Amino acid sequence: MSLIPEKWASKLVKPDKVLEKIRPGMSIFIGTGVAEPRTLVKSLMASDSPNLQDLEFIQLVSLGDAISFEERYSQKFRLKTFFAGWVASEAITAGRVDLIPCRFSRIPKLIEAGTINIDVAFVQITPPDEAGYASLGVAVDVAREAMQKASIVVGEINEAVPRTLGDTFVHVDDFNYLVEATQPPIYFPRPTVDKIHDKLASHVASLIPDGSCISFSIGPLFEALARHLTLRRNLGLHCPIFTDALMDLVKSGAVSNRLKGNFKGKCVVAYTLGTPELMKWLHNNPLIEFQSIDVVADPKVIGKNDRFVVVLPARKVDLTGEVALPTGKGNVAAGPGEAQEFFAGAALAKHGRTIFALPSRNLKGEPNILLSVQNYPNQFSNRESLDLVVTEYGVASLIGKTIRERALALIDIAHPDDREALVQQAKENHLLFPEQVYIAESGHLYPENLACSYIFKGDLTVHFRAIKPSDVEEMRRLFYRFSDEAVYYRYFSPIKTMPHTKMQEYVNVDYRNTMSIVGLIGEPGEEQIIAEGRYARIPETSSADLAFVVDEAYQGRGIATFLFELLCRVAREKGIKAFRADVLATNKAMLKVLEKSPYPFKAVMNSGVYEITIPLTDEG
Repeated sequence: MSLIPEKWASKLVKPDKVLEKIRPGMSIFIGTGVAEPRTLVKSLMASDSPNLQDLEFIQLVSLGDAISFEERYSQKFRLKTFFAGWVASEAITAGRVDLIPCRFSRIPKLIEAGTINIDVAFVQITPPDEAGYASLGVAVDVAREAMQKASIVVGEINEAVPRTLGDTFVHVDDFNYLVEATQPPIYFPRPTVDKIHDKLASHVASLIPDGSCISFSIGPLFEALARHLTLRRNLGLHCPIFTDALMDLVKSGAVSNRLKGNFKGKCVVAYTLGTPELMKWLHNNPLIEFQSIDVVADPKVIGKNDRFVVVLPARKVDLTGEVALPTGKGNVAAGPGEAQEFFAGAALAKHGRTIFALPSRNLKGEPNILLSVQNYPNQFSNRESLDLVVTEYGVASLIGKTIRERALALIDIAHPDDREALVQQAKENHLLFPEQVYIAESGHLYPENLACSYIFKGDLTVHFRAIKPSDVEEMRRLFYRFSDEAVYYRYFSPIKTMPHTKMQEYVNVDYRNTMSIVGLIGEPGEEQIIAEGRYARIPETSSADLAFVVDEAYQGRGIATFLFELLCRVAREKGIKAFRADVLATNKAMLKVLEKSPYPFKAVMNSGVYEITIPLTDEG
């Protein structure tokens, strides 16, 4: 049974007939990824016809297996691509493939202007309907522009390709020849997710609130991230690549696309990479809108989506916020051009934010957070626009931070075994103060399990976690918001200044004998510390000194009581039998908190100060 209506049957030919029309020196556009017309390309590669020499292939991203970069094909063709990842990376390095650095949204205009010459277009399509319309299927990219410029346009009809919606429809009359596919599409198995990438994804997910519009990519990070977002509501999707993970996210009900600034109700994509199950689900699916790359990657289009969140994988990040992007075979993450456009789009979006995520170490156990990425390829130098960096150890906010503050924040999320060396390197290169304190064992002891949130009076949500060395500036700001009275209550002396040297000693704790928990408000990555509670074990005893303080603007809501109860629980788990605290008799707020204690306590007045002892062994 023919794949096309009878009135267009004359256009249907064998691949050899197409190859006869090719002349040496021609430039041939080839569809991308799953849309690679494998039957045509394999026939071309296998042919020994003398006219198939000195050809130029144009392909946005080389993801398939039909094009071989072996030396024996060097006289037959040379590939020009806009992306260094996947199968082309090694060939680019070896000089057998030409890389065109370019923003993806500009590529269609370069083709229209003839700057990138195209003589022949090989495009994969679905079987046409009775009216002669076929769909470009799973990759729109720049196929339409290539077809308009080419003198020979060939459509490879593949029954296994889904008929997708959006700017995907082409007519049989747009083609000089049609070829029936004898090769299945290229399918991509779902990536496996290890514990590190799952933890990494959970931290990234914490930065994506309800109503966000997200740019996704492909790989284990994004496979895991979709799972962590299934309980969100009214998410939107605007991304280059649609995957099985995003299919699951849409099915979960987390994606509505109702809050988008354009293409409301639609997931906007340019490509699909995935399994046969995904291809079947995409067929005639009205929720997925395929658009050309100049629409998907246009910063102005992206910027119309409020809360636009760009999530990109990184290979390396240095202590100033410079990034080296992934490279090498198998990589299909964004290149510098695509990253720039989505960063620009996030900058235009209301409440937009940019996130780079990476494991703290690579598969060889080498650090991924470094002093400098200067010697690494595929660099993305836009640290001024980078908001957040995430590893499995947490989130580093770079928003409005000095180089020194950035270094501290990034060291906090490096692998614990790498932090001491990074501190030393940063000191030697004047990124940190020479007197910077670092407790080597603290990285492994950091109690991440303490992180929690609670809603207090006035609908105030406060996030709690253990203090980090990078909290030094926020803690100094908290100190300077205190009144003289509050300072005296906390420190028993009229302290007027809190220099960095003193505060950085305060925020570096060992989490074993000293525990400090801070309370924060605000969006993740833009949080402000408003409260702190701590205990410090008294040497050679099972008791600990207790102190806590709350920003005066947020007192009277129960935050101090919550901190106290949290510290009691942690202290009991650490084997501490009792708290002691010195409280001025005039400090009514502190006394009121302690009076609510579930533990009986003893108070002895001495020179206007209550010496309070709180046993933690027996609950009242």
